[in-house]
Amino acid sequence: MNIKRVLQRMVELKASDLHVKVGTKPTARVDGSLVVLDEAAPSQPDLEAIVDQILTPKQKKTFEETKEVDFAFGVTGLSRFRTNFYQQRGTIAMVFRQVPATIPSFEELNLPSVIEEIAGRPRGLVLVCGTVGSGKSTTLAAMIDSVNRNEARNVITIEDPVEFLYRDKKSTISQREVGLDTASFAEGLKHILRQDPDVILIGEIRDAETMQTALMAADTGHLVLSTLHTTDAPQTINRILSFFPPHQHEEIRFMLSTTLQAVLAMRLLPRSDRAGRIPAVEVMTVTSTIREYLIDPAKTSLIRGLISEGVSQYGMQTFDQGIMKLYTEEKINLETALRYCSNPTEFELRVKGIHATSDESWKPFERRENLV
Repeated sequence: MNIKRVLQRMVELKASDLHVKVGTKPTARVDGSLVVLDEAAPSQPDLEAIVDQILTPKQKKTFEETKEVDFAFGVTGLSRFRTNFYQQRGTIAMVFRQVPATIPSFEELNLPSVIEEIAGRPRGLVLVCGTVGSGKSTTLAAMIDSVNRNEARNVITIEDPVEFLYRDKKSTISQREVGLDTASFAEGLKHILRQDPDVILIGEIRDAETMQTALMAADTGHLVLSTLHTTDAPQTINRILSFFPPHQHEEIRFMLSTTLQAVLAMRLLPRSDRAGRIPAVEVMTVTSTIREYLIDPAKTSLIRGLISEGVSQYGMQTFDQGIMKLYTEEKINLETALRYCSNPTEFELRVKGIHATSDESWKPFERRENLV
């Protein structure tokens, strides 16, 4: 099996991921759907040869001992790939995710303009959330690139593995990879405040220790960017609290109220106007009222309403408002909108023009005329 040729085909198809396993033709994920490539199914010796070809001795030792390994590598003249080798049914399997060589701009990614303003904030915690493959890493990369182009700041990242590669522009950027440059996220963060950072990027918050350090770094005047696997902004608050025992919740709520700047939640939707996918984004920027609601457990559930109402003044939006905008701009169809929105029944009624006349918060996202 010529892995370079298969990766070349992946790039030509603009696929996000490539799946390779013994006895099955390579399969690519194109615009969210799996496509079988016209390539021979590899054998176990084929994949063992690829392991020898791609992995460093240290990575190969890890793979032999743990039966899985995460890493990233580049192919000259082709692209960069974030990769996972693992075993299934006693044989080798591989997943390659394509990482663009150039970092897309906010405009190219169709992200709300408020995200660029959030990226330029001097301090605090900003979380980008969503399921796997929802665009979190690319959004974070666009935010770091915005800082790099516009401000002279010292940026330090801790990633597992390093995905996008940054070149210093106005900022100085140091990228540290877990397993290569530091033992773990927690270990890297333990020493990061002595490295004079202005901006800290944590690839993913996975445990209480990393979350606690991120909050502390944000509390001491740094801008901290990271990701969580949650589906929307309100759920993110509950996820953060779940890292800690109940007796610490009051303290964590207070820290969140003083440090959290914004939560961005992502969903990738198939486009109807052309090939590809487009992000729907929920944006929560932390206002004085949201800070109050973060502290009070009885009011935290009311945050969703504040997001919906904070459109004009704060640039906030719920998923359904963002999806409505994509629908009215004819970038997605109604079937896709109803499939991905949070409240399909209410959304469909709005499309038909049925809603409370006093509700002004949806006006920026809707057409004046009835849509169906």
